Amino acid sequence: QVQLIESGGGLVQPGASLRLSCAASGRIFSNSAMGWFRQAPGKEREFVAVIICGSGNTYSAGSVKGRFTISRDNAKNTAYLQMNSLKPEDTAVYYCAVNSNYRGNFVSATLYDYWGRGTQVTVSS
Repeated sequence: QVQLIESGGGLVQPGASLRLSCAASGRIFSNSAMGWFRQAPGKEREFVAVIICGSGNTYSAGSVKGRFTISRDNAKNTAYLQMNSLKPEDTAVYYCAVNSNYRGNFVSATLYDYWGRGTQVTVSS
């Protein structure tokens, strides 16, 4: 069983930066993937970024590429999402998730079996 706790959200102005953290309890094996998703009011949950635990490879959505960076500290069992040049359209609840049996597909939220409760990010002037 894996439990995930996100932190680091808040209210910032456009152009600012935030770093989200996802602390995991329980073992995350090398065949897993840790991802970040977000959900804005009235919209579906969407993929943001993922890190493949075995290889360390990372992938991100086109809307955040070049601005957001996902990383993981294995010793701390924690994943991070560094968000730079934030825009109002980045406003959403951000969720951390684990796909414990990664097989090459990481975009669909239905493939993730553990989820955190989310942290609110609001970008507004």
